[in-house]
Amino acid sequence: MRFEKSLSAVALGLAISQVSVAENSVVETLKEGDFIADLRLRYESNDADDAASRDAASALTLRTRLGYETVEMAGFKVLYEIEDSRALIDDYSPEDTDYDTVADPENTEINRAQIAYHKDAFRAVIGRQRIILDNARFIGNVGWRQNEQTFDALTLSYTQDDISVLYSYVDQVNGILRNFDADTTDHLFNVSYAGLAAGKLVGYAYLTEDDDTDSTLDTYGASFAGQTDSGDITVTYRAELATQSSDDYDASYFHLEAGAIVSAVTFALGNETLGSDNGNYGFQTPLATKHAFNGWADMFLATPAVGLSDTYIKAGGKLAGIKLLAVYHDFSADEGSTDLGSEIDLLAAKKIDDNFTVGVKYAAYSEGDMASKPDTDKLWIWGEARF
Repeated sequence: MRFEKSLSAVALGLAISQVSVAENSVVETLKEGDFIADLRLRYESNDADDAASRDAASALTLRTRLGYETVEMAGFKVLYEIEDSRALIDDYSPEDTDYDTVADPENTEINRAQIAYHKDAFRAVIGRQRIILDNARFIGNVGWRQNEQTFDALTLSYTQDDISVLYSYVDQVNGILRNFDADTTDHLFNVSYAGLAAGKLVGYAYLTEDDDTDSTLDTYGASFAGQTDSGDITVTYRAELATQSSDDYDASYFHLEAGAIVSAVTFALGNETLGSDNGNYGFQTPLATKHAFNGWADMFLATPAVGLSDTYIKAGGKLAGIKLLAVYHDFSADEGSTDLGSEIDLLAAKKIDDNFTVGVKYAAYSEGDMASKPDTDKLWIWGEARF
C-alpha cells in the first residue's frame, strides 16, 4: 500500500513538473513575441468657405494602437491589435455638425486580428488585415487618418526571385468612417516583375461587388515605374493605364510622371487623369488611400462625373534631417473644359529616432467653376511614437 502511494506521489510530482515545464515554455514563447504600441497625437483644422457657413473645424485627436504578434511557430503567426481614437478638442463634424469636417471620429475597434502562415516563397494571411498594393492608388489602408482602413480577407501570395503574385478575397471593408464599412465580395489580383533593368512592371485586376446593392466595379490595369542614372542626375519615371467597368458605365485612367533627383533634391512633373464616360460617370477608386493623391485637402475623394485631370509639379528633399515637400496641383475636368480649381500642399516632417516622428502639413485649395468645391484651408501638426 505504501509502495502504491509512493508511486502515486511520484507520478503526481512528474505530472506537476511536466505541466510546470509546459507553462514555462508557453510563457517563454509569449515573451519572445512582439508587443505593438503606436500612438499619434494630431491637431487638424479645416476652414471651408462653403455655403453652409459652418465654423472652421479644430480637432485634437489621439490615436492609440496596442497589439501583440506571436513568434513564428511551425510557420504560423498570430496578430491581434486594438485601435482607439479620442478627441481632446472636438470642434469638428461628425462630433459637432456646427463645424467643418475632420474625418477622425471617436472610435474603438479591433483593427487587426489575423493568422499568417509563411513557408519558403508562399505566404497566407486570414482575418482582419492591412492590405497595401503598389502605391496604394487602388488598394490601401488610408494610413493618414486616425482610424485606418482594414479588410476582412484571405490573402495568398507567392514571391520567387523577381516575380510576385498576390490574390486577396475580401469579405468586408472596414473603412475610416462607419458609413464606409461594406459587406463585399471582392477579388484582388496583382502580379509584378522586378527583373527588368529599367524598372518594375505590374499588372492587376480588382473585381469588386457590394453585397448590399449587388453593384460591381471591375478595374484592370498595368503600371511601369523605375529610374536610371545619367551622370550626376537620376531620372525617374512612371506610367500607368487602367480601364474600369461599373454596372452602367466605362471609364479609363492614366498616370504619367517624369522626374529627376539632383543633389538629393527630387523634382517631378506629372498628370493623373481619372476619366469620364461622356460626363455621366467618373473613374472611381473606392479602396484606395485617396489622401495621397489629387491634393491633401481631399476635395476629390469621389471623382466628379466629368472626370478629373490633375496636372502637378512637386519638389522635395531633406534639410538638416527634415523632410520637405511642396506640390502644386492644377485640376480640370476630363470631359469638357470645366476648371476644377488648384491646390498648394506643403510638408515638413522629421524622424527624431527609430520611435518618434513629428511633422506639420498644410493644404490650400482654391475653387474653380464647381460651387460644391469651395476655397479650403487645412493644417495638421502631429507627433507619433511607435514601439
